[in-house]
Amino acid sequence: MKPFLYLPLWFLKTRVFGKKIPLQSVVFISDKCNLKCRHCVIYAKKDAIIKTRDEVRADLEYCYRLGSRFVDLEGGEPTLWRDGEHDLNSLIRLAREIGFYSVTVTTNAARPFPGLEADSIWVSMDGVGSAHDAVRGEGTFARLVQHIEGCGHPRVSVNMVVNALNHDGVEEAIQFVADHPRIESIAINLHTPFPGTEALELDDNTRRAVIDKVIGRKKKGYPIMNSLAGLKLMRRRDFRKYCWMANFVMPDGRRLPECNGKAAGLCERCGFCMAGEMAAVMTLKPETLLAGLKLRVTG
Repeated sequence: MKPFLYLPLWFLKTRVFGKKIPLQSVVFISDKCNLKCRHCVIYAKKDAIIKTRDEVRADLEYCYRLGSRFVDLEGGEPTLWRDGEHDLNSLIRLAREIGFYSVTVTTNAARPFPGLEADSIWVSMDGVGSAHDAVRGEGTFARLVQHIEGCGHPRVSVNMVVNALNHDGVEEAIQFVADHPRIESIAINLHTPFPGTEALELDDNTRRAVIDKVIGRKKKGYPIMNSLAGLKLMRRRDFRKYCWMANFVMPDGRRLPECNGKAAGLCERCGFCMAGEMAAVMTLKPETLLAGLKLRVTG
């Protein structure tokens, strides 16, 4: 019941009274990773940051004080995280003890993750077969499928970041998810050109064509997390953004009121699907509100 009481009150405070209270938090617990993905520059760092349990606790308590009640634990690769006897599940339990209503983990699925106690798990999948491997390395797709099928978790979805390497495979990826009994849904994002990854950005025509394909599949009932309203906004780009709805705590401890794309001056070239979803929520698009409830509450 708590989330259902919290959400209307949160909306009243933010939409009616204009307060900027995050609905969810993204907490990076480490930037240590086990892949070298084409769209990422983190793996090139010489010294990986791995936060201690006490540091993560401080981050979570900070987010909770801001008003956030939903948290995503990310990396790097979060399943690599350890602090002595504490593993990732200990952080999930810690977040619940602090008071978060749901805890999500995003993994690249390059290693097994059975017994993960998150409310939902998002797996980064950038296409099917060779399309995924072109972004994340040879053999990574086969391991991803093996580890999804062996994890035993009831709520696994995938997130695809569409870029210049894999954009032809969007419909194949959506079909793969629809046909796979262990995957709930797919979220589509577009590559955001952070420094060093500009070559992977889609040109405007390709970007619109990709979104149109996703919209077409969404209208046919495919299990796509993005709402139609959110997709249409992402197609336009020129919409008012409410990205303060998610705050970020970076691996180096920086606490950002919005994603680091704003600090990098990339808002107009943003590919994060949640930007469109947040704007659709704040304009009371029914489909987006229902999708958000299903994602965050009803699991």
